[in-house]
This record gives sequence, structure tokens and C-alpha cells, in this order.
Amino acid sequence: MPRTLDFIFDFGSPNAYLSGKVLPGICARTGARLNLIPCLLGGIFKITGNQAPNQAFGHIQGKLAYETLETRRFVEKHGLSAFRFNPHFPVNTLLIMRGQIAAQRQGVAERYLETVLKAMWEDGEKMDDPEVVARVLAAAGLDAKAILGATQDPEVKAELMANTEKAAARGVFGIPTFFVGDEMFFGKERLGQVEEELAKVPV
Repeated sequence: MPRTLDFIFDFGSPNAYLSGKVLPGICARTGARLNLIPCLLGGIFKITGNQAPNQAFGHIQGKLAYETLETRRFVEKHGLSAFRFNPHFPVNTLLIMRGQIAAQRQGVAERYLETVLKAMWEDGEKMDDPEVVARVLAAAGLDAKAILGATQDPEVKAELMANTEKAAARGVFGIPTFFVGDEMFFGKERLGQVEEELAKVPV
């Protein structure tokens, strides 16, 4: 059985970006195949009753400051100096998440993922503006017209919603979340455990 790592993500999460930059190395070291599962973070929150960190922990003294410190440490450890917090945050990611589904159907999932993550969390683009998204995709050599056109396909819309509902049913309450088989890991801080779990899977 091949090693497979499920990556449940939404472009609106900076931690999804940070994880996404580290996952290729983990897959290379373990021989795992990365299975991209785009989901709507807002939908997961609605299903599970979860909240964004600034809402859930904003009243707790020192909590958000520590989250910022932990992010800085992660960035430094993995050499992710290009990371920038998006000035338009929070960004409505519905269009670009549907775009990920469309890109997967068109065989350009990885290129689309890299392009949109970079636009969101390095270049500070306003990725809920269709004109900006079209420009970003075209600049990366992607077929912006085909991808954006497909975001209106009822099947694409339904697949994104189904992904979101299935993720919540698996126990997902936030993003990024990873699965190795039935073992769930939440957050970029668990990537060391993810790699250890992958190494246990026979090939």
C-alpha cells in the first residue's frame, strides 16, 4: 500500500501556507503521496461550532502573542522568509477554493496550489477579487479563463461542499489538518508527528 498523506486546507489560513511549504519535503523523505483536500474553513467552523483564533482566544492574556511567537519560530526554522501576512485578511476564499477543485479536475492541482498560496501569503494579493485572481493565474501560465469558468460548475461547487462535510465527519475542526490513514493530526506543530506516522506505514 502506498503511503498517502491527506492535506485538508483552505487558502485563508496562514498555517495552511506554512504547512504547504514544508509538506513536499516530508513526502520526499517518506515516499508519501500528497492528497490535496480543499475545504471551506468557514463551513467547518459552522458545522463544529469552532471559531477563528482571534475570536476564540482574543480575550486570553498572552495567547495570541504566543501564537505570533510560535509562527515566527516556525518561519525561521524552515527558512520561510518570503511569508507575509496578507494585508487584505480576512479574505473570502470561496472563489479560489472552488478554483482548486477545478484545477484538480484539469490536472494542474499542484501548480494552482503553489500559485495561490504564494499570491495569498507572499505577495499580499486580494484573492477574493476575480480580476486579481485571473491576473495571478495567467501570470503563472495557468488557464485563468478555464479555471474561473469552472468555479461556476454545479459539480465543482458540490464537490467543495462535500469535501467540507466529509472532513467534519472525520473529526476535523480546523485547518490545517492531516490524516495518515485514520490517524488525524491538527496544526503545523504536528508535522513532526505526521512524518513519524508516515514512516511507520509499510510500502
